[in-house]
Amino acid sequence: MIKGCKICGISDPNILNFIINHPNPPRFVGFICNYRKSSRYVKLNDLKKLLNINKKKSNFVAVLVKPSDKILEQLKNLPFDYFQLYDCTPEETKIIKKKYKKKIITALTIKDKSDVDRYKLFSEVADIYLFDSKGYEKSETFDHDLIKNIKIDKDIMLAGNIKFNDNLRIYEKIANYIDLSGGLETSGLKDKSKIEIFLKKIKEIRNET
Repeated sequence: MIKGCKICGISDPNILNFIINHPNPPRFVGFICNYRKSSRYVKLNDLKKLLNINKKKSNFVAVLVKPSDKILEQLKNLPFDYFQLYDCTPEETKIIKKKYKKKIITALTIKDKSDVDRYKLFSEVADIYLFDSKGYEKSETFDHDLIKNIKIDKDIMLAGNIKFNDNLRIYEKIANYIDLSGGLETSGLKDKSKIEIFLKKIKEIRNET
């Protein structure tokens, strides 16, 4: 059952203001905090300014790839509700969760079933599982059927080249949250018209369940 969505890769205060104050705001808003290869990466000083806002009904997510102690210390007092962690071991995740007292989105990049099966290793530390493609900043896709039959007692977030105008009903049986970033962009920038369509689709599918 789809409960809501995450809009990721926010770097523009105008777009952030738009989605937070939208009649149907996303449940999660993601910010790229340490992955410099991404065009959506936000430098620390810019991030502090960007997050100086009333987030209202949305949860703020720090998206982190194998974060160093330094970046975690720099982020610890910013208004993040979740750390979304890529390329961290279960033990590293456990330490981060305990030390910084954040909820954890365990991000698993998927190519085949062996990648999917890694979710079992994080059962004690993940609050939400994100199944994503191997593309990181490139918005690649993966076979969503790979996660169709897994049984997890926690929420599942789904990413990987999903488009703003896709038929979201095809994901109802495998995901609780739909995560979009590149799918909401035009020429590399977040597009309010695409965001509007996407948030309307999320509202419609939630109202039907």
